[in-house]
Amino acid sequence: MLNFSDAAAVIDEPKSARMEQRTKPSVKAQIQKAAALLGVDETTFVTSAALERARATIADQERTLLSAEACKTVLAALDNPPEPTEALREAMALHRARMPDGG
Repeated sequence: MLNFSDAAAVIDEPKSARMEQRTKPSVKAQIQKAAALLGVDETTFVTSAALERARATIADQERTLLSAEACKTVLAALDNPPEPTEALREAMALHRARMPDGG
């Protein structure tokens, strides 16, 4: 039997939400075979795989990766910011007028 780590096992809450989906028979057969090889039921296998993919997708969307060159450019801009443009000054004045408490 292969090693399996249930990604959802550490979540301390009852299993009260239900999810259903239709799939092709060959896909179902592969999922059943993989779950059996790992010694887990299909629900655990599918839930764990989907949760791992969901976490990875969310993480990918919540961070920005920069190349070394792009990172240098951003840091240089932060170290030496350009003078504010007239449009930026107008926007800040409008912001201050609408948010007198500094919000």
